[in-house]
Amino acid sequence: MRQALQSAWLRRGVLARLLWPLSLVYGALVALRGRLYRSGRLASSKLTVPVVVVGNVVAGGAGKTPVLLAVLEHLRARGLSAGVISRGYGRKSRQCLEVTATSPAQQVGDEPLLIQRAAGVPVFVARKRAEAGRALVAAHPQVQVIVSDDGLQHLALQRDIELCVFDARGVGNGWLLPAGPLREPWPRPVDFVLAGKEFTGGSNRFTVERELAPLACNAAGDRMELSGLRGRPLLAVAGIANPAGFFTMLRGQGLALECTFALPDHYDFDNNAPLPLDPASTVVCTEKDAVKLWVSRPDAWAVPLVVRIEPGFWLALDRLLDAKLSSAHGSETA
Repeated sequence: MRQALQSAWLRRGVLARLLWPLSLVYGALVALRGRLYRSGRLASSKLTVPVVVVGNVVAGGAGKTPVLLAVLEHLRARGLSAGVISRGYGRKSRQCLEVTATSPAQQVGDEPLLIQRAAGVPVFVARKRAEAGRALVAAHPQVQVIVSDDGLQHLALQRDIELCVFDARGVGNGWLLPAGPLREPWPRPVDFVLAGKEFTGGSNRFTVERELAPLACNAAGDRMELSGLRGRPLLAVAGIANPAGFFTMLRGQGLALECTFALPDHYDFDNNAPLPLDPASTVVCTEKDAVKLWVSRPDAWAVPLVVRIEPGFWLALDRLLDAKLSSAHGSETA
């Protein structure tokens, strides 16, 4: 059913049209919720440091994690101390938790764990992002900027800057859930749109290009150039929004994929039937899957996805962020 919906969301075909009346109900509920927050009938919390939301408006993800990591690296290069908050999608715990490098993915979520390991910044997860933000600032008062992993639709937390990320699917058929992929109507005001060259919607749009990192790594921290995997029969695993895109990129690097496992996003390797991965085989996977797959296959090679964002975006982000940092509610720039 999931695959049928993903396919239906790309065009206005029979299934999408059958679901269209339900999307009208969904749209009315989204509009009502927005009015309740704008009127103050539903409370929205403000944190003591600027909040930058890196999110998307389509269901199923849009490749925002590499963008978020690039933002964190940019802030670090500027000398700014940043932290990350997230809901921790798919985690079993309901508590507000700080994510550490050894946290179980089942308790904190795969993306927060990936972000903490990759960026080494404070990361907190909670059902309500404002709660995660308050806990982060209390535990790490040196933090000057909080980056929210997703949360464009989480109106219970006020934000200072919004980044909306799109992948190659764009807005799909342009309809709201469940007839289309949109969580809310698009276009809608955001500070920045980051998308591929083929995307034409939205103002303040900057181009983002995605590619595989030149090095893969395993659980022991060993690194290997992708060229070192050429000539081997590989088993490729991807539990992300667009597994086929990952497999295509691997093949584009000259890698021979003997078998591919396209899994649902945030796939739980522990509570599903084990994948038929030959112990003698060479396994490649996404970085997000690696934080879970390494428990049983520490030899799997994780291939990170990196992004290139046009330089103008960083200049525009700095201008807007500097104004927030110097405002009465923010901290001073470093």
